[in-house]
Amino acid sequence: MSSNAARRSVPGFFLTVGAACLIAATVGGHLALGLVTLGILALCSLALILLGRRSETYQGLTDKTPDERFARIGGMAWAGTGIVLTVGNLSAFIGELASGRNGNPYFWFVATAAITYLTFVALLSRHT
Repeated sequence: MSSNAARRSVPGFFLTVGAACLIAATVGGHLALGLVTLGILALCSLALILLGRRSETYQGLTDKTPDERFARIGGMAWAGTGIVLTVGNLSAFIGELASGRNGNPYFWFVATAAITYLTFVALLSRHT
């Protein structure tokens, strides 16, 4: 994949997810929510397209062969995203338990995150 195609694939992913959310929300009877979600993701996609023209950081992160600095930035960004999602799901799980509910589906998100983390630690420790 060329660098140009890589830079377009990220905004394209946002638009695809937005369209999927619109379809799912419409099927579920929440057209307005689907339109808002699509709109937000379309704005994110547009911002990424505009950044792709001017931002060395965005270009470096979407380049086919990023240098070591951009590879480290991308890895740290994914790690930060994982932490935020895990803490958010863990908080929601605890909130569900405190409200007298069983914690689903947050339990499964937290359990999947824990199992994935342990699996990656085990696999990566063997290969580095």
